[in-house]
Amino acid sequence: MTALCLASGLLAARIATAGFTLAWMHSIEKVRWEEDWRLDGQALVLVEARIHGSGAGMEPPPEARLEDGVWRYPGRLRTARLDLAHSPYTAGYELCVEGDCRPLAALLPGLPESAVIELSPCPATHEKKRGPKSAPFDWPPASAVSADYPEPGVQGGRFPSASGAPG
Repeated sequence: MTALCLASGLLAARIATAGFTLAWMHSIEKVRWEEDWRLDGQALVLVEARIHGSGAGMEPPPEARLEDGVWRYPGRLRTARLDLAHSPYTAGYELCVEGDCRPLAALLPGLPESAVIELSPCPATHEKKRGPKSAPFDWPPASAVSADYPEPGVQGGRFPSASGAPG
């Protein structure tokens, strides 16, 4: 099964998905940005990006089209990973899977106030060790689970809420 791996320091999460949307608020203009990504082997491929408005430093590319106040344009990036800054000085990222959006930081309990979060396809060898799972969201990886750090429960295949309760 295809899965997205999140990592920051010793923290890790695995999300069973073939695609996701990464969303955030522009720190100055307060305009929402969204990027649709798909996993392709050991690469992340940007499918489409959207800017919900315009402002200084937010010019959409020439091929963008304006639809209902949202600039949409095709993605042109293929990368092995994304490194995202987590900071108390800006609004955090959201990760959306099948329309269910959660704060990215909430998926890595214990994340420090300032950190770098890495998103990448989970290695194929990791998936073989874990085997198929019935719930689409599970973490941390089996190698990180111990008696001192039990695996959080995930009910109904949904992200846990920011409070840790099933969403």
